[in-house]
Amino acid sequence: MKVAVMTDSTAYITKEIRDQYEIHMVPLSVQFEEESYQEEIDITTTEFYRKLKESKDLPKTSQPSIGYITKKLEALAKDYDAVISIHLSSGISGTYQAVASAGTMVDGIDVYTYDSEISCMAQGFYVLEAVEMIQKGKEPEEIFQRLDQMKESLCAYFMVDDLSNLQRGGRLNGAQAIVGSLLQVKPILHFVNKVIVPYEKIRTKKKAINRILGLLEEDAAKGNNLKVVFIHANRKDAAIELQSSFLEKYSEMDTSISYFGPVIGTHLGEGALGIAWYRK
Repeated sequence: MKVAVMTDSTAYITKEIRDQYEIHMVPLSVQFEEESYQEEIDITTTEFYRKLKESKDLPKTSQPSIGYITKKLEALAKDYDAVISIHLSSGISGTYQAVASAGTMVDGIDVYTYDSEISCMAQGFYVLEAVEMIQKGKEPEEIFQRLDQMKESLCAYFMVDDLSNLQRGGRLNGAQAIVGSLLQVKPILHFVNKVIVPYEKIRTKKKAINRILGLLEEDAAKGNNLKVVFIHANRKDAAIELQSSFLEKYSEMDTSISYFGPVIGTHLGEGALGIAWYRK
C-alpha cells in the first residue's frame, strides 16, 4: 500500500523539508482587510509580522475549504492508496473535521485523519514520525498507535507578550485575559483537552521563559532522550539563546528551531516564545 502524509500549514514544516520527505500540505489563511493570503504559500512569516505591525486591526484567520481539501485528496488518489492527515487541534480550528469530512467524499483513497490536539512544530513532530514509519513500511494503524504513544509524553508550553490577541481571537477565555492584563503577568500557556489554557502565572517575561526552560530541564534530568523544538514569533535570537542554554547542560539532545507562522502568530502576537518536546 502506498501511503501519503498530509498536514496543514500550521505545523510550520519548511517547504524544503516538505519537498524532501514528500509531505503534502493544505494551507490555512490570514486576511488583512480585503487581502487574503494562504500561509506558507502567498505570504512569508517575515512579511506577515511586518504587515501585523502596520495593520490597525487584527487579521482574520480561516481554515481551508472542504472544496479545496477535496481537490487535494482527489489529486493524491491518483498516486496513493491512503493518506495519513495530521492536523492542528480540533479545539481551536475546524481543519481536522473538514479533512475528515472531505475524506468521505473522495473515492480511491483511504483517508486517516489524526487530531494532534496541538499546533506548530509540536504538531510537526507527529508528521515527521509518520513519514519515518511509512518509509519503514508500517501500516496506518501501527503509525496511529505510535502517535498516541508520543502524545502521552509530549509537552508544549509558550508565553505571549500580550494576551489581547488570544482574547480577541476567541482562543482564550476573556476573563483570564482581563486578569492577566490588569496584573501585568506573563502567563505560561499550554493545551489541555485541545484548547489553550493558562498553566502558571508569572510576573515577568524573563521568569516565565526561565520557568518553561526549567520544565524542559526537569524532564531531561530524568535521563529521558528528548526531541526538543524552540519556537518563536519573530524572535529567532531569543529562541537560539534558549536552545544554547539548554545544550550547555544536555549537549546530546536532539534540538531544533521553529517559528509561529501567520495563522498562529495572529493569535499569539509578535514576541511569543515556546518550547515543545517528547520522549523518543
